[in-house]
Amino acid sequence: MIPKVKARVIAGALLTVPVMILAMAGHIPGIPHDLFDAAWSVPLQCMLTTPVVLWCGWPLLRKGVVSFIRRKLNMFSLILLGVAATYLYSLAALFVPDMFPASFHRHGGVPVYFEAAAMITVLVLAGRWIEHAAQHRTGAAIRKLAELSPRTARRLENGEEHEVPVDEIRVGDHLRVRPGDTVPVDGRILEGRSTLDESMLTGESLPVNRSKDDDVAAGIRNIDGSFVMEAVKVGSDTLLARIIRLVEHARESRAPIQRVADRVTGYIVPVVMLIAAVTFAVWYAVGPEPRLLYALINAVTVIMITCPCALGLATPMSIVVGMGRGARHGILIKEAAALETLLHADTVVLDKTGTLTLGRPAVTACIPARDGGENELLRITAAVETHSEHPLAQAVVEEARSSGLTPFEAEDFTAHAGEGISGTVKGRHVRIGKRAWLEDNGIEGLARFERMADDYEGQGKTVIHVAMDQEAAGILVLSDPIRDSTPPAMDALRAFGLRVVMLTGDAEKTARHIGRILEIDEIHAGVLPADKHDFIKQFREKGDVVIMVGDGINDAPALSAADVGVAMGSGSDIAIDSADIALVKGDLASLVKAVQLSREVMRNIRQNLFFAFVYNLVSIPIAAGVLYPFTGLLLTPVVASAAMSASSISVVMNALRLRRER
Repeated sequence: MIPKVKARVIAGALLTVPVMILAMAGHIPGIPHDLFDAAWSVPLQCMLTTPVVLWCGWPLLRKGVVSFIRRKLNMFSLILLGVAATYLYSLAALFVPDMFPASFHRHGGVPVYFEAAAMITVLVLAGRWIEHAAQHRTGAAIRKLAELSPRTARRLENGEEHEVPVDEIRVGDHLRVRPGDTVPVDGRILEGRSTLDESMLTGESLPVNRSKDDDVAAGIRNIDGSFVMEAVKVGSDTLLARIIRLVEHARESRAPIQRVADRVTGYIVPVVMLIAAVTFAVWYAVGPEPRLLYALINAVTVIMITCPCALGLATPMSIVVGMGRGARHGILIKEAAALETLLHADTVVLDKTGTLTLGRPAVTACIPARDGGENELLRITAAVETHSEHPLAQAVVEEARSSGLTPFEAEDFTAHAGEGISGTVKGRHVRIGKRAWLEDNGIEGLARFERMADDYEGQGKTVIHVAMDQEAAGILVLSDPIRDSTPPAMDALRAFGLRVVMLTGDAEKTARHIGRILEIDEIHAGVLPADKHDFIKQFREKGDVVIMVGDGINDAPALSAADVGVAMGSGSDIAIDSADIALVKGDLASLVKAVQLSREVMRNIRQNLFFAFVYNLVSIPIAAGVLYPFTGLLLTPVVASAAMSASSISVVMNALRLRRER
């Protein structure tokens, strides 16, 4: 699109410049009026202007004709009338001058306005070029993302590396990623440790460390370290491919305020045509001679200066630029309407697990029976837990490894359903599980941990007891930690005037504890997926405009029911597909950025609309000639077209201000 528009603008400009010189030279002080003989100058102007109007301006004229055929008047309707009126009038003045009354004749001929037709066409095309170029630039971040995915990958086969096209990678393949490489597909690290640059996906500039069992996404650059990964999602299923699809879809969607602008434009066009008709009639009735010429030129000027190009650009330009900026920060807006709705939201409903918290358990305390035995207790517990698939067991093993501790070897592992696990470590029988189960097995010394365990459980944390032989060895405390970014994000949301509600399927104690820490206004615990949907429905029936934030499959119904559904990027595919906005980074700080972006975009749109309306209110009377009786000021179609193009360009420039980082 851009090369075609650019070619028409350049060709039109090259042809229009000599037309302007031929037409305007006689109006410049100090230059003789008859510098160029009209006998050859006017036909030459016609020859140069015709391709400008009929070839360069053909897309504009065609859209104008279609608008009349379909009876959906728009800015192209006015462009068609303005260009056609000046061009056809000039053709008639050149080829059949005798049809005009004597009052029209000046210096032996009828004045022509080929330069106006050519300049109007070129200026409007230039405005369209700038618009397309701006839209092209706003999509630069998305195109850069598309270019991130490498063409080849190193697949491991029978212990050997083979470089293969990325298109041949299948789910389950093992891939080697070396320093400087780009991750080819979404997957999970099987072995190795590395530092990755995830800035293009999350907007976070600082590199992050990743190791075994961590997820990695296509397009991420490996800074140092080498690792082997398993392909989990390939082709169009990767996060990178989904980001591109979501943003492209969002760019084509329309916000409610944009529909309002479209309707207003539809009303403005017939009003402008009516004003132009009245202008023609008044000038023809009471204007100076040659009345018909003044009437025609002023009517065309009204049409050209009030062409609602700026009004048509005001909303889509801001939305497109805003979405591009959001994409660079990992905020994927699937529907343009979501940007506007965010501005009016008064309630934000949050899931707990995976939204306020990390969504995975972690060891927060290790308390041995004897002083100084923390590391040994952790190594012994991890030795037995290594054989278990339970999430709590994996958290214990991860805590030991992250602390630089190597678990002991365990034998005779046994899982006791619903109670705990047991095994032999260093010749001693180890039991890990619930206090009641250990009591039933005659374990002594549990009482010393009873009060401490009750306090932790009162905070919503999980306590597992460890016994060696028949003696209590200590306790481990696990919880789902609150994300570091959650508390400041909560403060920011409240500063926006949003009421914060927690809906969680977790236990009441845990929910209340998290709620107290984060000062959440309203808490509903033990909520089933269907209940979350009903809660959202009730809020909306009361008149609340609701943002729902979640990450799990159980959040999908509520995300769909909310005014704006926001899915954490680390969540399930179903949750992301059910939402209006996806946060790639997966924390509430991105939600704060999304709300702020919404406010900036809508403020920018209102500025554009205000300017467009004021421009039309001021320009129409001047173009109609109301100042002529007092100042002798009259605008020409060329000046009107330049003013119209300038208003459109100013709207585009104002929208592009959204690209600035703040």
